[in-house]
Amino acid sequence: MLMNKTDKIYVAGHRGMVGSAIVRKLKAEGFNNIIYRTSAELDLRKQEAVNIFFAAESPDYVFLAAAKVGGIQANNAYRADFLYENLMIEANIIHASYVNKVNKLLFLGSSCIYPKMAPQPLKEEYLLTDTLEYTNEPYAIAKIAGIKMCENYRKQYGCNFISAMPTNLYGPNDNYDLNTSHVLPALLRKFHSAKVEGADTVEIWGSGSPKREFLHVDDSAEACYVLMQEYDGEEWFNIGTGEDISIKDLALTIKDVVGFEGELKFDANKPDGTPRKLLDVSKLHAVGWKHKIELRNGIKEVYNEVKNMDFELLG
Repeated sequence: MLMNKTDKIYVAGHRGMVGSAIVRKLKAEGFNNIIYRTSAELDLRKQEAVNIFFAAESPDYVFLAAAKVGGIQANNAYRADFLYENLMIEANIIHASYVNKVNKLLFLGSSCIYPKMAPQPLKEEYLLTDTLEYTNEPYAIAKIAGIKMCENYRKQYGCNFISAMPTNLYGPNDNYDLNTSHVLPALLRKFHSAKVEGADTVEIWGSGSPKREFLHVDDSAEACYVLMQEYDGEEWFNIGTGEDISIKDLALTIKDVVGFEGELKFDANKPDGTPRKLLDVSKLHAVGWKHKIELRNGIKEVYNEVKNMDFELLG
């Protein structure tokens, strides 16, 4: 079922990195009937508020990109918050989409849904085959619940609800707070600050050996658009590059892009998280999407934004 230019499209989480990229993509494709609300205007954790919004607006399509997100430290420290808030957000929006007969919904999860020691690269069928990584287990469980809601609202009610699991994303509107950010933006901030301050070293959490996959958020938005336009089946999709890099090599790449001339110092007392996390993206490639922005070029682009930030305001 193709979206028409006149269809009303609700992007939940439009001010976040993922949601804002989806809005940019939709506008670039000529879709201007886009609705959204800030968290101050609509608390997605409140079922009654979400129901009133959906009844009043009657969106035709929904991109569910709203979530409480963070890196290893935040996931581990605020375990109850990550579980509760993400469960409430997705449950309220998915159910309201069913009640108000939304044509199609795309739920966005995370690659952390897969077992910690699952074979690499991660195929969609590895879901629920083993134990999750402890540090982000609550977030992962919430995202798994979202996948299962879409799957079972389809089975019970015939809803055209689909899910996609992006890998580690970076790009415009990322989070650079060192207490809650993911690894790539955290490293960009650290290296830039070290360069400006003339520091001799930059501390990197963990051993540097874990391998991660990184996708520019604009590529992710393109994948979401393709899935919303082209796919109406019951399977969910990984969204990624199919390529990974060690945290050490990522740090060296960022060091080079930033122009920091000091040394790296690895803090092995900090957690590494999952040893490796690479997505198998063959299913998405078969639908017709492949990433376009290579990592080094993407980091260069993002650094041009980071250089002009006032980190004092970020904490």
